[in-house]
Amino acid sequence: QVQLVESGGGLVQAGGSLRLSCAASGRTFNNYAMGWFRQAPGKEREFVAAISTSGGRTVYADSVKGRFTISRDNAKNTAYLQMNSLKPDDTAVYSCAARLSFYDLVKTGTRDYVHWGQGTQVTVSS
Repeated sequence: QVQLVESGGGLVQAGGSLRLSCAASGRTFNNYAMGWFRQAPGKEREFVAAISTSGGRTVYADSVKGRFTISRDNAKNTAYLQMNSLKPDDTAVYSCAARLSFYDLVKTGTRDYVHWGQGTQVTVSS
């Protein structure tokens, strides 16, 4: 079992940057692949980025490719989402998610992930 807590959200102007953190409890963080998802008001939750257990594989949604970077520090049990060149369309609640994985794979579906954080609000003003 792993518990996830996000932090780092807030209000930022278009073009600005934020770094989200996802702190995980437990001692087996390096056995969990991690993902970031977001949900805007009135929209379904959508995939943003994912990273494999080793950090060697990453995948991004087309809408954030080149602007966002996912990373992880297994020694600190933490995953990160660095968001640059933010746009108003990036406004959403961002949640991190974890899935137990014994292979160095990345998954992009919400149903692939079992453990979820409570989410952190990101608001980008124009």
